[in-house]
Amino acid sequence: MQTVNYLSGGEGKFGINYTLGALGALPAPGDEADFGRIRNFLITETQFSLLRDRVKRVEFSKRWKDVIKTFAMPANETPPGFRIESALEGDGLLRVDLVRDISYGKNGLKRPTKVIFSADSANPYEVEHIAPLLGNLTCNPGIVYDLFINNPKANVGGKFKTRDEVMIELGRILGPGCDMSVELNNPFEKDFDKILEECETFKKILSEYRLVIKVPHTGPVNAGNVHELLEGDKRFSIPYDQGAVADALWGHNLALMLREQGYRINYTLMFEPYQTNLALQAQPYFINSFVRHRGKQTNSIKQFIDIYNLTGDSKYLSELRNYMLANDYLAKADTEHDLFDILKLGKDIIRYRNAENPGGADGLDGVRHNLKLLRQTNLPDTRLIICSMEGEYNYPDIDRLMADPEYADVIDRVIITAEPGYLARFSSTNQVVSYQRRFMNAAAGQK
Repeated sequence: MQTVNYLSGGEGKFGINYTLGALGALPAPGDEADFGRIRNFLITETQFSLLRDRVKRVEFSKRWKDVIKTFAMPANETPPGFRIESALEGDGLLRVDLVRDISYGKNGLKRPTKVIFSADSANPYEVEHIAPLLGNLTCNPGIVYDLFINNPKANVGGKFKTRDEVMIELGRILGPGCDMSVELNNPFEKDFDKILEECETFKKILSEYRLVIKVPHTGPVNAGNVHELLEGDKRFSIPYDQGAVADALWGHNLALMLREQGYRINYTLMFEPYQTNLALQAQPYFINSFVRHRGKQTNSIKQFIDIYNLTGDSKYLSELRNYMLANDYLAKADTEHDLFDILKLGKDIIRYRNAENPGGADGLDGVRHNLKLLRQTNLPDTRLIICSMEGEYNYPDIDRLMADPEYADVIDRVIITAEPGYLARFSSTNQVVSYQRRFMNAAAGQK
C-alpha cells in the first residue's frame, strides 16, 4: 500500500489492485463469455506474482457451465450460493469451478455475516418478504400441509393444491442462493427406490444444487408400529430409548444411503446433545439443535420437582409422571411408574441439561455442545441449524451466544431458523416506534 495525500489535505491509503484479467491468460475457445464473469475479480499481489508466469489459459468446469445454465445467469455474473474455486493444472491451465456454498452471495462475495438465516415456512406469501435475507428454507410435511396447503387463511383462495406446486413457487421466489431442506413424506418407506423417486422429483423442481433432503431420527418408530401414532389415543407403546437397533439407526442408514446417491442431508429431530456424535457418522450437511420444546419441558420438570421439594406432597410427583407420559418420556403402559423413579428421572434430566448452571439455564447447552463438536469433525461443510424457538428470550439469547468469542472460529457454520414472523419481531424495538413518531411528525410539519 502506498501512502498518498488527498487534494483536500490529510492522509490516506492508495491501494494497488490486481485482476485475473491482468494475468494475460486467454480463455479456452468457447469459454470467452464465462471468462467475462471473472475477468475483473481481484487477486492479491502474492497471487498475481505466483500466477503471472504460470497461467497460460483458463477453462471452466462442466459443473460451472451447468450452474450458469441452470440458473440462467446474466452476462458477467455468477450466482449466489456458490464459491469460486480454481486449480492450476499442467501446461499452464487454470481450471475454474463453482462449488455450492451458501456463505456466498452473487459474484463470489461473501454474505454480510458469518451467521446465516433460515426460515421454517412453506407459505410463499410470507417467504417473499424475507427471501433476500435467507440462505436456507426448511419444509417438513407439517409446515407444507398443516400450516399452508390445508390452511385456508394461509393458502389464499386455495391457489396451491399440491406440495410440488408449493416447491416450484418457493424455488422461484428464493432464487439460486438459498438451499431448500425438504422432508420426506414417509421416512419409514422400506422400498428405497420409492424414496429415490420422491427425491428425484424434488431435484427436478429445485435442482441438485439447492436441494437438501431432511431425514429424521426415528427412534423406536418403524413402518410396522407407526400406526400407533396415528390411531386411537396416539400414544406409543415402546419407551423412546428401547427400540430395536435397526429402528433406532434407521434414519442414520437412510441418510448414508441418500448421501451415496449424491444428496445433501439435513439430519433432523436432534434434541439432546448425546444424539450428535452418532448423527455426524451419517455425514450430514446440516445437523440441528431444537431448543424450544426441550427448554420448556426442562422448566416444567424443574417446577414440579421444586414444588415437591418445598411441600413434600407426592401429588406433584404424580403430576410430573402425567407430564412425562404426555410428552413421551414414558411409554403408554407406564401410568403406575414408581414415583421415586419419576423423581430420579426428573433430576437426571435437569442435571444433564445443565439447567441450574449458566451454561444451560438459557436452554442453549445443546447448542454450545454441538458447536464444540463441530470443531472436532472431519466434515468441513457440515453446519449447525439452531431451530424451534419462541418467546421473548430464545432469539436474544441465541444472538448473544453468537457474539461470544469462544465460538468465533465456528460461527460461520451456524444457521438460525424460525418462522418468518418470529424472526421479524426482532427487527424492531419500542424506540423504533418512538423515533418514527418524532420523525414523521417533523416531516408532516415541514415548510
